Amino acid sequence: MTVMTRPDAPHIPVLLERVVSLLREAPDGVVVDATLGAGGHAVAILEARAGAGRLTHLVGIDRDPDALALARERLERTSSPTRIDLAQVRFDAFGDVLDGLGIDRIAGVLFDLGISSLHVDRPERGFSYRHEGPLDMRMDPTGGRSAADLVNHADVAELRRVIREYGEERFADRIARAIVAARPLRSTTALAEVVRDAVPAAARRTGGHPATRTFQALRIAVNDELEAFSGALPAAIDRLLPGGVAVVLSYHSLEDRIAKRAFVEAARGCICPPDLPVCACGRVPVVDVLTKRPERPGPDEVASNPRARAARLRAARRKELS
Repeated sequence: MTVMTRPDAPHIPVLLERVVSLLREAPDGVVVDATLGAGGHAVAILEARAGAGRLTHLVGIDRDPDALALARERLERTSSPTRIDLAQVRFDAFGDVLDGLGIDRIAGVLFDLGISSLHVDRPERGFSYRHEGPLDMRMDPTGGRSAADLVNHADVAELRRVIREYGEERFADRIARAIVAARPLRSTTALAEVVRDAVPAAARRTGGHPATRTFQALRIAVNDELEAFSGALPAAIDRLLPGGVAVVLSYHSLEDRIAKRAFVEAARGCICPPDLPVCACGRVPVVDVLTKRPERPGPDEVASNPRARAARLRAARRKELS
């Protein structure tokens, strides 16, 4: 089946056909789009499930009020007969959202991590080193610590830790010291220039922009992304109905590692010592992992949507009751 995006879509959903194929046949019930964005995945999922005769109640979650408003408009135009509930919260609060709606189990869940064109293409949001803008980087621009707060107030040790841990940047120490020496920094381009100059000239001649990893690290730290995802995915797996499906789209190794670990852990059976004659732990696998290794976009998708290049998809299905 070929899934078409709407011509007015401001953001091209990544690996759309594969995501839809995984969630189309999930059981009747609630599907959670935990990172709703502009609603591109959600609209396609609802329409495909309606075509497959699946009854669906969509719960859409996003921290960005602008994204929620746009998604609401798009979802209201869908021809799929469904109940739709949207919530402006961070995705690790989805359990509270479901409890508030009286929902215990879900048929499917999608986590599309990272940032979208709604963020990158709007300089005032401060996510991109390519455009002049304030150092913000908050998914929810209405509150919380901004990138400017972190850049201008954290000490060298904290900046070095953030850049090394979340950006996997080998020049983290040099960059952290250069940032502190250049403070105050107020704009994305000013920060990008400082980072570029801190990276040795030989290293600047290969790879992408020298500031890419530092901007990634600051965004992750500002939004507590990895911590939120580490708790949210296991909680979502616990909520799945038999036959329910969890799908994760990640864009760097740190996110992908968390997804892999969560699915492997949920698929593990007995962990008793091998010399124990009878299982004492009572542990049984709760999911079948559907992706032996992360799936990547093909060359045609990358050519039409370069931002899909880094995407990695993993998925698991809740085991049927025995």
